[in-house]
Amino acid sequence: MKTVAGALLSSIRLDRTSRVSVSVQLYQALRDLILSGGVGAGQRIPATRTLAKELAVSRTTVIDAVDRLVAEGMLVSRVGSGTFVSDTLQAPRAVPEPVAARRADLPEPRLSYTIRHAGKSLAPRSWLPHRTGAFVTALPALDAFPVAHWARISARHMRGDRDMVMGYGEPKGFSPLRRSIAMHLKALKGIECDPEQVFITAGAQQAFAHIGHLFLNPGDRVWMENPGASGARNAFLSEGAELIPVDVDGEGLVVEDALRKAPHFRLAFVTPSHQQPLGHVMSLARRFALLQAADEAKAVVVEDDYDGEFYFGQAPQPALHGIDASGRVIFVGTFSKSLFPSLRLGFMVVPERMIPGFDRLFASWASGPSTMVQAIVADFMDEGHFATHIRMMRRLYKARYEVLMTEAQGLVGALDVQPTSGGFHTMAHLAEGLDEAVVQEEAAERGLTLTPLSRYCLAPIRAAGFALGFGSATPEEISLGVDLLRELPSLRAKLV
Repeated sequence: MKTVAGALLSSIRLDRTSRVSVSVQLYQALRDLILSGGVGAGQRIPATRTLAKELAVSRTTVIDAVDRLVAEGMLVSRVGSGTFVSDTLQAPRAVPEPVAARRADLPEPRLSYTIRHAGKSLAPRSWLPHRTGAFVTALPALDAFPVAHWARISARHMRGDRDMVMGYGEPKGFSPLRRSIAMHLKALKGIECDPEQVFITAGAQQAFAHIGHLFLNPGDRVWMENPGASGARNAFLSEGAELIPVDVDGEGLVVEDALRKAPHFRLAFVTPSHQQPLGHVMSLARRFALLQAADEAKAVVVEDDYDGEFYFGQAPQPALHGIDASGRVIFVGTFSKSLFPSLRLGFMVVPERMIPGFDRLFASWASGPSTMVQAIVADFMDEGHFATHIRMMRRLYKARYEVLMTEAQGLVGALDVQPTSGGFHTMAHLAEGLDEAVVQEEAAERGLTLTPLSRYCLAPIRAAGFALGFGSATPEEISLGVDLLRELPSLRAKLV
């Protein structure tokens, strides 16, 4: 008994400053000791009063931890005798090795042909940003999100009909949210669509994966803007598609270049409202040329509207989906930029003739995003909070953009920061003779995040530069960031 008590007490470390409760810490410590063989099968553990006294915690805390282990079958409580380690744990157990050590001895599983074929081309997603600041791209102004409204709606749903929001949801998404999205798109984008055309997904990435799964076969050719958004590449590569890098100019994707490289294509992926990353708006003439090419090739066009709500220029161009007369454009939107990324909530608007195919796919797929989250977003939109938030963010992003453009005058000669008419990033072209990798490394040493243009490229291009995010940074952070850029050794030598 003394030996067991000594082993227990000497191995248990409780951190009173941790966010994890003391009861959970004690449970985890006891569980690890049992699984590692530190306390053998059949051995009695000290009484709860003893543990509570020696660890300086309440007896209730100890009882809670012990009861959890009893419920899991690791401990057995015998009336009048005490609590013992279960006899089912009597088989010898080795101390677990670190994961890296175990992986070194394990053979790799046999993967599917498409994944093995695409594996070398799949791009890692580990670089997605997690913290706001200058000059982080892809993150909205989280500091301006109306948390109070969100919390109130969340609490209301938890007090309401739990069967509706806590069970398995509708395959294609919560119907009130699909109606809200259809109304929002009509008001903001001029897109006339029925809620039956709206499919809810776990973010835009899942939408791209569904589209690729439904339409692409190995070897199919896909037009991709170069440079362009990288999010959809892995989804299409995983289906064995051949990605065709297509030039981009001030009017958007160059359809003539695409036809020259791959006249017979299955799918085209574009960001017409705010080209990622260059920021251009696709001209109306180029949009009609793309739609004509898709019609002739009987191809599908994916319109990624990743930040289309935040246009602060003059009258925006219509959505590509809105001028599509042949039913070939799938409009993909996301709430990652308009609300916040961890929602993992996106949607597709598909042409009417594609509804049956997507219905079959979604009916046979696992359930999508949490119905609770979808219900909260639906109410957030229906009560007007979403529209108000979008208007406020549009003004905020424009103000932060203007700060960046004013401060960027001090970078002339080294970085040419381009004007933009929407979103929360813009391009900055490097002066000739400067190296992206060198500048990026110098910035990282000073705590600045720079996203190089080369990261968006399927094939090399002559231009070099960075996508500068301004949406998630305060005006003070933007000004400080520009000051730090001016101090970079490689840029300082080029400043006018």
